[in-house]
Amino acid sequence: MGELQKSVEQFLYRKADLCDRREWVDYLELFDENSELHIPQWDSEHVYTTDPKRGMSLMYYANRAGLEDRVFRIGTGKSAASTPMPRTLHLVSNVTIQEVSDSQLEAKAKWVTYVYRFGQTSTFHGDATYRLRPAGFSWVILKKHVVIHNDTIDSVLDFYHV
Repeated sequence: MGELQKSVEQFLYRKADLCDRREWVDYLELFDENSELHIPQWDSEHVYTTDPKRGMSLMYYANRAGLEDRVFRIGTGKSAASTPMPRTLHLVSNVTIQEVSDSQLEAKAKWVTYVYRFGQTSTFHGDATYRLRPAGFSWVILKKHVVIHNDTIDSVLDFYHV
């Protein structure tokens, strides 16, 4: 396995682990201050929205401030949707990478998140596409695009589910 591939995989595994351990400060540092997070809504059985400013989205943050606000609300207990916080287990697989430019690459991955809350377990699953740039010996996220494949979302959706 190439060193670049391994480096990206380890980065994505670390991101998942930080989220599961609720280490929000370190988690947020993985995102560039101008990073975009988009989780589109399905328009039909096989077509989802592509423009978060013109179509419906399950979640859209134009920059990291949206994630920072969610983390703040969780930390202060002002997020009714996250009280109590669920336990999560993120699994990442099928990671592929493609160079986009000299300073950026695109990583794609399949993911599953197991969520336990109020005595029930549920799962979320889908595809994620990341735009990454090098940062020291690791990476920083410039853009995260997540497609959730669940037919039904039976709970409140938040960033820690994906």
